[in-house]
Order: sequence, then structure tokens, then C-alpha cells
Amino acid sequence: MSPTEPSEARASDRGLKSEMTQIRRFSENDTQITPETYAELEAIAARYPEPRSGLLPMLHLVQSVEGRVTSEGIEACAKVLGISAADVSGVATFYTMYKRKPVGDYLVGVCTNTLCAVMGGDVIFDRLKEHLDVGNDETSEDGAITLEHIECNAACDYAPVMMVNWEFMDNQTPESAVQVVDALRAGEAVHSTRGPKLCTWKQAERVLAGFNDGLANEGPAAGPASLVGLEIARERGWKAPTSDSSGPTEEPGTKIEAVEEADTSRAESETLSKEVK
Repeated sequence: MSPTEPSEARASDRGLKSEMTQIRRFSENDTQITPETYAELEAIAARYPEPRSGLLPMLHLVQSVEGRVTSEGIEACAKVLGISAADVSGVATFYTMYKRKPVGDYLVGVCTNTLCAVMGGDVIFDRLKEHLDVGNDETSEDGAITLEHIECNAACDYAPVMMVNWEFMDNQTPESAVQVVDALRAGEAVHSTRGPKLCTWKQAERVLAGFNDGLANEGPAAGPASLVGLEIARERGWKAPTSDSSGPTEEPGTKIEAVEEADTSRAESETLSKEVK
């Protein structure tokens, strides 16, 4: 299309192209719900005193097989749990982790919430949209990458953060984000910042269904920025109250005592300033 045409028209064309790519790719390669899948759905339900409590991991299992939550998957979950398809659909459409249209091999989520946005998340997201020629919640033409923006990845200490199949990619830049998606599209091995080597989205969904892939201890669970508070507590001998503590905790009698108990120089200086006034 000509670059002089309205951006809305280009976005519409791009979205249609992405949708047709997904339909073509998944109509040829869909894996149907098999008797083995039914057995695994029943095994998940059996983990819980109330079988219906297993619906969330069951839907993840459906996605690991179908690549999304399909009508067939909804019916299978309903049958195993003895509830209506409407009940299952209500859950599947409530949570954003459940997808109703095909997802690529790698689901790339860029945090665009406040802190990540300030630190460059919006720029990263815009750069990836341009680089992949997709919009939000669209899949690249080769079917490798589905891009979406996420409202907080719960990793503000490493902002701006990007996730690939729910694994963290910390302290990203537009350039590093492009390098990650290019490596994934080229079939190269990519490791998350604080976790294992990245697997495909279907494989990650199977893990979320509760089936161990043996990679839980691969890579650090937490990085230095997340552990600063713990290190300060160790240095200063701070400890949580014991479980056998009883009785009311004495409240500090004055602002000065409260400052000393908190042991924070900033609070002390502010409080002393107010006392002088």
C-alpha cells in the first residue's frame, strides 16, 4: 500500500493479513483434543477437592494442545467438570492469559504500565510493532511472534520489562527487544534474564497446566535488584516477628521514637524538621 494512504487503512490491511496468516497456519496444523488430552484433563480435575477448581490449569492444557481456547476445548472442560460450556466460556473470556485466536510460537508482551512506560516501554512496543509489521495482539506473517502490551509484568525493579511466553526479559531497550525477536524467529536459543531457555508458547502452556518440564531451577529465581531489601535486613539484623508472638505491640510514644525504630535517616530528618517548626 502507498505510504500516503491513511494509517487506519494500513492498520486494517495489516490486521487482515495477520488474521489470514493465522487461519491458514493453524487450519493446517491444529491438534485436536485426543483421548490422551481428555485423560490429562481428568487428572488435573482430580487434583482438587472441588474438581471445578481445576478449570484454570485445564484451560492452559487446552491451549497447549490447540494453540488457543477453542470451542472444542471448552466443551471438553465442561464435560470433564460436569458444568455448562457457558460456565467455562465465562472464565476463558475473563482472563487475558486465555486466547480465543491463534498465538504464534512466542507470545511477546511488553509492559506499558506507568513505570515501564516512563523508562521506555512505549518506545519498545512501538519499535516492535514497526519491526514486526503488526499491531497489538497480532501475529507476524511467519507465525513466530504474537505481540501484545501488558498492564504490569510485576517486575518494576527491572523496568522496562518484556516477557516472552511469561519469562522475564529485563532492562530492555528498543534495540535489545528487536534482537530477541529476531533471534527467536531465526530459531536461535534465547535464555530469559531470570529463568530457563525460552520454550514455545504451547510448551509454556503445558507447564502452566501443572506438568513439570524439569526447568524450574534453571537460571536465577531472583536478581540483585529484587533482593536489596533482604540484604539490608540482614545487614541490620531485622527479622520478622516470630509466630508465637502474642499480645499487642507497643506503639512508639513520640515521632522521634518512631523514627529511631524505623531506622531510616530520611524519615528522621523530616520528622526533626517538623519538630523544630
